[in-house]
Amino acid sequence: MSDDSGIASNHIDMIDKSPPIDPHIHRYPFCIVWTPIPFLTWLCPLIGHMGIAMSSGVIRDFAGPYYVSEDNMAFGWPTKYLQLDPSNARNGVRGWDTAVTDASEVYKGRMHNLCCDNCHSHVAMSLNKMNYKNSSWNMVKLAFWIAFKGKYVSVWAWLKSWLPFFILVTVAVIMYLIGHYIS
Repeated sequence: MSDDSGIASNHIDMIDKSPPIDPHIHRYPFCIVWTPIPFLTWLCPLIGHMGIAMSSGVIRDFAGPYYVSEDNMAFGWPTKYLQLDPSNARNGVRGWDTAVTDASEVYKGRMHNLCCDNCHSHVAMSLNKMNYKNSSWNMVKLAFWIAFKGKYVSVWAWLKSWLPFFILVTVAVIMYLIGHYIS
C-alpha cells in the first residue's frame, strides 16, 4: 500500500468515526448550517442566518450582540447544511474544534452588525482560524458557497426557505396584472 493510500484510508476512518449528520436531533458535525430569517429571506432567499458545528455536531452561531448560542440557533434549526472535510483544517479535528471555540469566544465580545459583522463573519473567522483549505473566508464567499453547494435538510426545509418568497412574488405579479388591467 502506498503512502497516498494510507492517508486516504486514515482520512476515511476519521470521517467514519465522527457522528453522522442527524437532522432529527439537530447534529451536523463539521458543517456550516443555514436557516431563513423571517422577512429578510422572504424578500431575498440568499440572505439567511448561518452557524458552524463542532466535530460533535453541536451548532454555534453568533446570535446577537455579545452572544454566541450553542445548540439553539437564533432563527430556528437549520434548513440547509454544507458538510466540510476536517482534514482540510490545520490540525484536523482538533484544529476544527479549537478554531470554532476560539472564534466563538471572540464573538462573545462583539456587537452584532447586520451588514458588517454578523453570523457569517463568525463562521468566516472560524474557517480562517483553522486555515480551512488554505483560503481566506468572508461573509460574501460563505453566502454564495452555502447557497449553491448546500443541501436542504428535507422537502419541508426547502419549503420553509422558499415558499414565502414565491408567495410574495405571486402576490406582486397578481397586483401588477390587476393594476395593469384596471388602468
